[in-house]
Amino acid sequence: MEESEEREELSEVEEEHHVKPGEKPLSRSKTKNNFLKKRAKKSFTCSQCGKSFTRKQYLDVHMRIHTGERPFTCDQCGKSFTQSSSLDVHMRIHTGERPFTCDQCGKSFIKSSNLDVHMMIHTGEKPFTCDQCGKSFTQSSSLEIHMRIHTGERPFTCDQCGKTFLCASNLKKHLTVHTKEKLHSCSVCGKSFSRQCHLHRHEKIHTGVKEYMCFECEKTFITADSLKKHQRIHTGEKPYKCSHCDKRFNRSQHLKSHERIHSREKPYKCDKCGKSFTIKTHLKLHMKIHTVKKPHHHSHGK
Repeated sequence: MEESEEREELSEVEEEHHVKPGEKPLSRSKTKNNFLKKRAKKSFTCSQCGKSFTRKQYLDVHMRIHTGERPFTCDQCGKSFTQSSSLDVHMRIHTGERPFTCDQCGKSFIKSSNLDVHMMIHTGEKPFTCDQCGKSFTQSSSLEIHMRIHTGERPFTCDQCGKTFLCASNLKKHLTVHTKEKLHSCSVCGKSFSRQCHLHRHEKIHTGVKEYMCFECEKTFITADSLKKHQRIHTGEKPYKCSHCDKRFNRSQHLKSHERIHSREKPYKCDKCGKSFTIKTHLKLHMKIHTVKKPHHHSHGK
């Protein structure tokens, strides 16, 4: 927006100094200097953050970021905006208007920026690349979520069971486990699921169907995710990096277990003697001490 304003203002300066008959034309540098002088008179600076604007109305709109003022309100849902143009775009949600259409597949969008992102599907462009593993994405927000795989950060926590997730959408899907009835039941063992896709995945345990095969060793798996994790054995890929010591792991749960060395967290506690462990398998091994029957020693009479 500011660049187009600059062009308009520069044109105005050139028009003001339009060459009359018999006059020598101004050089481009002089025209630019005149433009800069004119622009300096039009410089409006934000007292909060120091950002400058060429027009006062731009500064007035910007100040709403600091004041929290949102004078443009949707009469349908009550949501408010700092600019009328933002309200206009928002109203399309209610009207169903989607004026930006993809010429490749016909899909329509509310905003032109959404269409621009979508077009990358067709062009194959993925400008945002992970510096840890080289995976690329069409959006910076997708890269940010992906980076949590490497950092181990899972900022979204279920308030029902404490399970954590990389992104809000995964937490939202998970919450159906707690809030919805488990309408999808396994015909073999009777186990119920809140989502149809979870039932289908479970049923493969009974059918023995393992449709995902590793081409390196021909081992088969029930899910694509299980195959993906397995393939890291062959590729040597270790996408999960410890933020404390730079040690890397091929599975997120291995990273989580390792980081407890640094945090000294021991979440697995023996209910027999109170001893705690960082890893669940260590607790299981320990429990054998309590379950193994000790031999009885009989005293022999003299």
